[in-house]
Amino acid sequence: MSLNEAQRAAVETLTGPLLVLAGAGTGKTRVVTYRIARLIRSGVEPDRILAVTFTNKAAREMLERVSALLPQRADKKKPEISTFHSLCVRILRRNIHRLGYPNQFSIYDRGDQESVARQVLQAIKLASGTLRPGDLISKMSDWKSSGMRPVQALNSARDSKEYLFATAYSRYQARLRDLGAVDFDDILLLTEDLFEQFPEVLAEESGRFDRILVDEYQDTNMSQYRIISGLAAPHRNLCVVGDDDQAIYGWRGAEVRHILNFKRDWPDAQTIRLEENYRSTSQILAWANRLIDFNTYRHAKKLRSVVQGDQPRILQCKTGELEAKTVIASIKQRLAQTKRRPRDFAILFRTNEQPRAFEMELREAKIPYTIVGGQSFFDRKEIKDVISYLKILVRPSDDVALLRVINTPPRGIGSTTLAKVREFAISQKTSVWKAIQPGSEVFGKLDARTQEAANEFHNLMRAQAQRMRASFSRENVDAFLNAVKYYDEIAKTYPDETERKARLESVGEVLDAVDAYLKDHPGATLLNFLDDASLGGPDFSSQQDKRSKLDAVLLSTYHAAKGLEFKEVYMVGMEEGILPHHRSLEDVSEDGVEEERRLCYVGVTRAQFRLTLSLAVGRVKRGKLKPTIPSRFLYEMTGQADNPRYLSIKAGKASNSGKK
Repeated sequence: MSLNEAQRAAVETLTGPLLVLAGAGTGKTRVVTYRIARLIRSGVEPDRILAVTFTNKAAREMLERVSALLPQRADKKKPEISTFHSLCVRILRRNIHRLGYPNQFSIYDRGDQESVARQVLQAIKLASGTLRPGDLISKMSDWKSSGMRPVQALNSARDSKEYLFATAYSRYQARLRDLGAVDFDDILLLTEDLFEQFPEVLAEESGRFDRILVDEYQDTNMSQYRIISGLAAPHRNLCVVGDDDQAIYGWRGAEVRHILNFKRDWPDAQTIRLEENYRSTSQILAWANRLIDFNTYRHAKKLRSVVQGDQPRILQCKTGELEAKTVIASIKQRLAQTKRRPRDFAILFRTNEQPRAFEMELREAKIPYTIVGGQSFFDRKEIKDVISYLKILVRPSDDVALLRVINTPPRGIGSTTLAKVREFAISQKTSVWKAIQPGSEVFGKLDARTQEAANEFHNLMRAQAQRMRASFSRENVDAFLNAVKYYDEIAKTYPDETERKARLESVGEVLDAVDAYLKDHPGATLLNFLDDASLGGPDFSSQQDKRSKLDAVLLSTYHAAKGLEFKEVYMVGMEEGILPHHRSLEDVSEDGVEEERRLCYVGVTRAQFRLTLSLAVGRVKRGKLKPTIPSRFLYEMTGQADNPRYLSIKAGKASNSGKK
């Protein structure tokens, strides 16, 4: 009864390939959850249903909503609802030994990757500054997102720099394998390798499910596309939901053509369009529809709404500083004259430099705000220390984790000794843990005091690992941190009571996450918990959610705001070179500008009742006020595509005379 005609069709089409084009604010999550519930009511066993999405938050909400729609079952069976990475980690835990990795592999985060990348660059004796670890990681991530392995990267290298990158990529992958570790991108790539090299693994994994549903299909990269296609091929009951007009992750390997070509890949697929918008006013949607119509490569659709409201506004200011003052003054006025709360407002920006001026004005106006992109939960020192300690209990040969905490607190194993041990471990393709064990070649060369310290550490960690295997609990994690004297280290390092308390609270959040995890997953192991933590799982996300529910104005990039909605939205810096970003203007294929237009469309469709777009006539660069050019998207949204100024921008000949 609560579904419109198109939504009902999507929910009740239960077999065969199905493409659901779900425009912004059209009730996509409702359709996905109702469809899963309908499958179960029709007789499909819950655990034969796989639903895949991109964020832990989305997966958690989906499972909660499905559970609310269905009565409790005696057999406790549930559909498998997870992110791509969580799904692939489970597949790898069962099968990765076939690729020469241990089933108890470690999952490395960005900081861990940088440590290995630095070792690799040192090993190939590159001059300092020739290639930075961060540059290598970014390049490898691009290759991995497009499905390119080290051999292919070496073969396709066009110059000496690319050959250098490819050589380092090959060494990096070899070192990860020696350490029994994978990085975030490897999780997908190695799953794809398993399916390709071992057809029996693909047959076994695809045989687990009769129905597959993929959310946000427009955001899939090549590996994700191949994995899902392989899993769905035997039964062909694949439903993909998404919106090509909101495909904004091309820079991280997502390929919009996967959703555009769905009918080509699955010729018998049905297509259902969700176009009735329940979020925004008709006036806002008119601007959104006009804008996105300028994209060439898209499925035709038009958003509709019955809600009426004000026309969107454009604020043109003399300078960037005046733009910030004008926008914040407008928000202050709205707070004073309406029943709006700070959380009802969002300021959306394209580049990380933009929010500074707005932050200053918000502080001046004493308006609470929060900004997306602050320090991550996992970036805090104490969190990384505790997770590293726990990783060693599961896999002591995790060099990155071991080297982080072996001297926290100090244990008499000096940095000079560790550097030599690490160099030996790399040359022998072994781990630091094994290199400092009694009986090893390096251990025999250590002085008596260092040998004793290394031996004590070995014995302590072995005993604690045995205890954690017997019983993984909050109490045992707390006791473990006491045993390794981590609490003593915090007390010694931070004599200031306020600072010490904050550090201990960070450790407490890990213990809380262990508690929450075990309540949801009775009988889970430490390895299960670490997998969840490495993927930013629900129990850790909940710690971050507490910070996001503040009554504060949100300052956010367009990318981070996707999926959110606000009563009032301010899109700032609507100028050529900012939105669209200057990098996209160098793309002769127009793909870059089309993605920027989709980004602008995402911004417009975040607004429920009031939309304001602002720009500066001039911005200060290198101490001088330089004229700007209004964004082409402003002309497109307002129906001024025949404006000579717009035509000159499109032709790449725009100049700014200061005219409106």
